[in-house]
Amino acid sequence: MATGYEPLNTLKPVAKDIWIVDGPLIRFWGMPFSTRATVVRLADGDIWVHSPTVLTDGLRAEVSRLGPVAHLIAPNWIHYAYVSDWQAAFPEAKAWAAPGVEKRAAKKGMTLRFDADLGDAAEDPWAGEIDQMIVRGSRIHHEAVFFHRASKSLILTDLIENFEAEKLPWWMRIFLRLAGTMDPDGQMPRDMRQTFFRREDQLRAAVEQMIAWGPEKVILAHGRWYERDGVAELKRAFRFLW
Repeated sequence: MATGYEPLNTLKPVAKDIWIVDGPLIRFWGMPFSTRATVVRLADGDIWVHSPTVLTDGLRAEVSRLGPVAHLIAPNWIHYAYVSDWQAAFPEAKAWAAPGVEKRAAKKGMTLRFDADLGDAAEDPWAGEIDQMIVRGSRIHHEAVFFHRASKSLILTDLIENFEAEKLPWWMRIFLRLAGTMDPDGQMPRDMRQTFFRREDQLRAAVEQMIAWGPEKVILAHGRWYERDGVAELKRAFRFLW
């Protein structure tokens, strides 16, 4: 099934040393969701992969030409399914997990090897190049967010979703409008927002930090990402906090 973001499974440049990969549809709650990975080449030449998508032979070859794949990022409790495939292809890579990832994988009967946990500050291999934070306050959803300084790109996963109507089956549009995740006003899904109940101050502090980073671009895992006006898009998407 087409996603509307073809070509899939190939590197697409965002800026110098940063690319996105639009992956095939996945099923979540029975609905077909588009997926997206982000690939960064660090100053030492190592490759950093955020939310790995399906790894095809062609994509493996493309990424290998960039440099050695060294870091695989599972940024939240939903985005980890393809980490093991990338580990098999790149056995020297280190897999990093956000809070809740290993527990969720075990609950789903998946045995995954993670080498380290993601924390509230940038890990040593990418400190000074990619800023990092764990968004806290939710009873369920703990997401690691990243800011690639050189390209001024904020890298999110599910904190904002921005689905384009023309790329969706008609019946899915009904649910996503109710969820508040339709372009041009994509936001945090309303069910996720409820998990921050009485802890919105922690989410607000995290969003204020994202705004302080001054992103020009905001890369999302689902739907249309923001190629410009990143700060304005953050203020719009999280306006419910003020």
